[in-house]
Amino acid sequence: MVALIIQLVSGAVGGNLAGSLLKKVSLGTLWNSVVGILGGGLGGQLLNLGQGGSLDLGTIIGNIASSGVGGGILMIIVGLIKNAMKKK
Repeated sequence: MVALIIQLVSGAVGGNLAGSLLKKVSLGTLWNSVVGILGGGLGGQLLNLGQGGSLDLGTIIGNIASSGVGGGILMIIVGLIKNAMKKK
């Protein structure tokens, strides 16, 4: 349960960080957070499949990194799709 909370919070941070760095694909703070949470949950689960349920420092840092990256990547993908649809 703690790992999931870490993943969701890290995903939200990653989504908002990506949105602040890439203004053209930003969805706004709320949607950057929502999409980041989804990406953080997915990214954290996919990248940490082999680690089991341990909560040592290395696992926690890996969880934060993978969830933050997952949240950022999904936010960028959704932002690009939104911009592509807007141009049509």
